Amino acid sequence: MKVTGTLFLILALSSLISNRNALEVGQVMDVYNGVSVYYNGNKFTNVSGRNVTLDGYNLGLKYQCVEFVKRFYYQYFNHKMPDSYGHAKDFFDKNLADRAYNKRRGLMQYRNVREYKPEVNDLLVFDSYAGNQFGHVAIISKVNDGSIEIVHQNMGKKSRRSIPLIHYYKYWTIADDNVLGWLRKE
Repeated sequence: MKVTGTLFLILALSSLISNRNALEVGQVMDVYNGVSVYYNGNKFTNVSGRNVTLDGYNLGLKYQCVEFVKRFYYQYFNHKMPDSYGHAKDFFDKNLADRAYNKRRGLMQYRNVREYKPEVNDLLVFDSYAGNQFGHVAIISKVNDGSIEIVHQNMGKKSRRSIPLIHYYKYWTIADDNVLGWLRKE
């Protein structure tokens, strides 16, 4: 088969576009409020070592969801969590009352399905579920009366997701059965 100049150019451009969309583990795939979101591959259990700040604070396992939210709170709020270890689901203390101070994280904690509306930059916590015993954490990047947008790491090639937000009577609910609640720097 004879390849013409035009066909060769089309094939070359197609290859460039295809390679441009290919991500490698550790590559920046998004930025939120100046904090990078890294690609961790298609397997959420992938680990590429531990990320520790220059002053010795543990951010977590590279490029897990926990590492992103802790790095975000460290870089954006200059916040170090008193307990810098634990799986994503461990960020939420199920024994605390609504709108209570979470001592392990140094943040206020809010339960889902309550009168408090989530806010931008809150740390959203998902419980464990079938196929993921660790849970998940994300940062709320947008809030309106009908949905929230989250930015997160370690969910394949998608760094953002929209979730319905329901307001009924005086209660706000993030409409995802796995959401435990959110943490906030006050």
